[in-house]
Amino acid sequence: MSDDLTEDALLAGRVRLLQPRQGFRAAIDPVLLAAFVPAREGQAVLELGCGTGPGFLCLAARVAQLAVTAVEADPQVAAIARRNAALNGVAAEILTADLRDIAPLPPQHHAFANPPYWTRGTASPLAARRQAAHEEAPLADWVCAMARPLRHLGTLSLVLPAARFAEAAAALRAAGCGAVRLLPLWPRAGDPAKRILIQARRGGRGADAVLPGLVLHQADGRLAPAAEAILREAAALG
Repeated sequence: MSDDLTEDALLAGRVRLLQPRQGFRAAIDPVLLAAFVPAREGQAVLELGCGTGPGFLCLAARVAQLAVTAVEADPQVAAIARRNAALNGVAAEILTADLRDIAPLPPQHHAFANPPYWTRGTASPLAARRQAAHEEAPLADWVCAMARPLRHLGTLSLVLPAARFAEAAAALRAAGCGAVRLLPLWPRAGDPAKRILIQARRGGRGADAVLPGLVLHQADGRLAPAAEAILREAAALG
């Protein structure tokens, strides 16, 4: 292994993850996002902006025999994602492409992304972290790129700051996705949600819903039981 990489574990060791020692490193967001995707065995799934692969790897650890397509703009990061797929025995097609220039893809049952959280502004001095956290393309472009290959009633899922939920809902509707479901992620019981999971269906016409949220930590800082089941035992969410 290169000295520039570390090997870390997700889902209590079910997923092995090589990632850069410095720069943007996976936290709990892609794990929670993967738990929110309602994929079933044998379905086709697309992850946009996959980074080193924690999202699709966690989803593949929960759901067997998925047809995984992942897109990453940074060639060096995409190369690490390919190594991680091989390391975990996941057959994934990992494409290196800008989200605005993705070749036509086969129909997908589900699409998901952990897009850059913030518009351009205050940025990290580390270029890799800055690129991952501050968007080059508007959120609406991410949603359109994900919705394009979705089958009718296929799901599109995002993890975002709570402050962007209205923007995300508007982008989903503009891309032809409805029946929006919002799931708050509370740091502790009684705290405002800092992050949300949001999901819609391509061509969905059902009522929107706010789902029971997830409390991440107990008062003493330990993981809450429901969060522990997701983050360590690969339980589904929502």
